[in-house]
Amino acid sequence: MVASDPVSSATREPEAPRTVMSIDEWAALPEDEPGELVDGYLVEEEMPGLLHEMVVGWLYFALRWWVTQRGGLVFGSEAKFAVSPRSGRKPDLTLYLPGHPVLPRRGAVRVPPDVAVEVVTLTPRDVRRDRVQKVDDYAAFGVRYYWIVDPEQRTFEVLELGDDGRYVRALGATGGTLPVVPGCEGLVLDLDELWREADKLGSADGS
Repeated sequence: MVASDPVSSATREPEAPRTVMSIDEWAALPEDEPGELVDGYLVEEEMPGLLHEMVVGWLYFALRWWVTQRGGLVFGSEAKFAVSPRSGRKPDLTLYLPGHPVLPRRGAVRVPPDVAVEVVTLTPRDVRRDRVQKVDDYAAFGVRYYWIVDPEQRTFEVLELGDDGRYVRALGATGGTLPVVPGCEGLVLDLDELWREADKLGSADGS
């Protein structure tokens, strides 16, 4: 005998219909309204934990110290980029090298950054989004370098956009000091220091 559904179809709340949204409507959403735009629909973002935030913060200050004295800019995770006419992404970090075009003070950014950075989280959906979906999005948008940082696996990858519009792996590392980072002359990243910062946190359950 099959057990009946404790919540009948007569009392179950209907799902709200999804509303198609334009890039400019998405960009105009309040700051406390999370989500990225994919094919015209708002989709929820990853739910980062302290490890994710620590790595993003470490990279932000490393990049800011290096690029601002050269005339470049670095932005955090709330910057909204119109990667296509119907899709918008919010990378964890973005970097504009010296000589970049004028950028808007508000609204969706339609100028591709020189570098987009994503810090991978553990869930399969977020891994797929960072390693598959966003690879295609950022390549089509024209982001020259895409960094994928996985603090759980302790990997640092740089993908470089080729003349054919596809990414190729320009750098892969798991530790040590990186004296040369593709596209970022003079930038030195100490991955061992970054992982030591990560080690200050406990396990997933806080033990």
